[in-house]
Amino acid sequence: MTKLRVHNLAVSLDGFATGEGQSFETPFGHAGQRLMGWFFPTSTFATAVGQGAESGGGSRGVDDAFAAASWQGIGAEIMGRRKFGPQQGPWQDESWRGWWGEEPPFHTPVVVLTHHARPDIQVGETTFLFRSLPPAEALALAVAEADGLDVRLGGGPTVVREFLEADLVDHLHVVVVPIVLGRGVRLWEGLEGLEERFSVEVTASPSGVVHYVFTRLPRSR
Repeated sequence: MTKLRVHNLAVSLDGFATGEGQSFETPFGHAGQRLMGWFFPTSTFATAVGQGAESGGGSRGVDDAFAAASWQGIGAEIMGRRKFGPQQGPWQDESWRGWWGEEPPFHTPVVVLTHHARPDIQVGETTFLFRSLPPAEALALAVAEADGLDVRLGGGPTVVREFLEADLVDHLHVVVVPIVLGRGVRLWEGLEGLEERFSVEVTASPSGVVHYVFTRLPRSR
């Protein structure tokens, strides 16, 4: 059965999963690169940017193991518009094709949730499907596109929170980073008692981050 999985969702000690003031120059707002500082040194990231094991790039270990798991068995992705780009409102510039250049790392269909219509686009091996859909319908579309594999819910935090509120998430990997942001977008707002639906495992890393893995308990029928 296809699962909906969240991976590598980094949050600060005070619960913010992105900073304030996102722009073209600052995808994570005032947080800069601090939320993902644990991820960039990994072999998984090095491979994604063309500096993999064959060139000696990237570290192994706890953080890399979690990073690598996010790409295993994934057939489609769902993301919010703010993960695709910093624009808001009607699409003023359809030449924007995402943060990732001409070969995005997904290599699968990606459902981009937006309230404003835009034609689908093909960028390298990735197809971006722009849709205005509630969580359950977006998941149904992604499952149909995933060819029997799992669906990754890529964020940002507002989208992840909506899917958690709808009880659609089967696997939630949250990385608590030892920084305090003070402002931005919180992940846990309105999710009191969420832990009762999941079993939770915790792994501390020498890098200073702590990996929390929430696995959905069987749903009552």
